[in-house]
Amino acid sequence: MGRLFVAALLLFVAGCSGGEGAVPGGSKIDALLAKAPVYTGQVTPGSAVDRIRKRGELVIGGSQDAPLLSQLDPISGELTGFDAYLGKLLAQYVVGKPPTELLSATSETREPLLANGTVDVIIQTYTITPQRAERVSFAGPYYQSGQSIAVRKGTSGIAEPADLAGKTVIVGANTPGVKAVQDAAPTAKILEFGSDPECLTALKQGRGEAYVQDQAILVADASKDSELQLVGEPFTEDPYGIGIKHGDAEFTKFVNDWLREIGKSGLWQEVWKQTIGTVVTGDAPAPPAIAS
Repeated sequence: MGRLFVAALLLFVAGCSGGEGAVPGGSKIDALLAKAPVYTGQVTPGSAVDRIRKRGELVIGGSQDAPLLSQLDPISGELTGFDAYLGKLLAQYVVGKPPTELLSATSETREPLLANGTVDVIIQTYTITPQRAERVSFAGPYYQSGQSIAVRKGTSGIAEPADLAGKTVIVGANTPGVKAVQDAAPTAKILEFGSDPECLTALKQGRGEAYVQDQAILVADASKDSELQLVGEPFTEDPYGIGIKHGDAEFTKFVNDWLREIGKSGLWQEVWKQTIGTVVTGDAPAPPAIAS
């Protein structure tokens, strides 16, 4: 799914989907929720599901500045995008209604937020890696992407990962981009920043010659910034997972069962069409196999 998806995105980048409520397209999440499943089985007292139900809302660690994925609509005040809608659908499955609370997370704060119980889940382009799996339990993967290269428009001499050798490359701190650059171009100088907006600013200021990040994020960035140019194909495969507190096998299985259910019913594909699919032609891809 990853390479086909990102190649299509490169060809059909456009504006992200509209918000909810009074703005055009506002019924999208309502239409999705009308088809969303609700869990009716037994709940273990004191479990994560039990705590979330008693609270009455799902607390998510995520972003509000990622177009197509999780972005705050300034008119409606609602979060829109693939990750945001999945969060609402998961809340509906657990609680029976869609209320969610979003706490802003960065690549450096996601794991502490899970470990101390501040959030129930992280839904934020969170790539599953063996190193992270030692500190976080992952449900999924729920999406497949890959690391790619962005440069300032007009930059020459960078067309593939090997061209990063000897250059200063910007990456997000504690992201797979760090290892991806180290593997592809060991002589590159890596410059880390804590968030995607910080990385973009650094690139535009000329503090680095390239920015390596998950291509789904870069394409969303390029859709609103004409100074950004993507080069080449993704050179890694990065599965996104839903982060859960480490060791909570019961809740991880619960979320995996939900992912399988919305995948089989076609609801996952509908979420894709309403968000990422608004800038990609063709049918929705099949969701990745869970726990693969």
